[in-house]
Amino acid sequence: MSPLQERDAMLCRACGKEERASEGYPCVKCGRFICVICNMRGVDLCRECVEKTDAPVKWLTE
Repeated sequence: MSPLQERDAMLCRACGKEERASEGYPCVKCGRFICVICNMRGVDLCRECVEKTDAPVKWLTE
């Protein structure tokens, strides 16, 4: 039997890190993947949705 080549990873649309797809949440506006770490930090919008809004966001400036 050949080894499986499956990957269960996605790029977080907030921080850019690659994380397991099963350990994340969708962006509130567009549904893109946000990792658990960003979600625990209070991030609920992806970087692109944040850039579309006028409100300053703390995690983008850190």
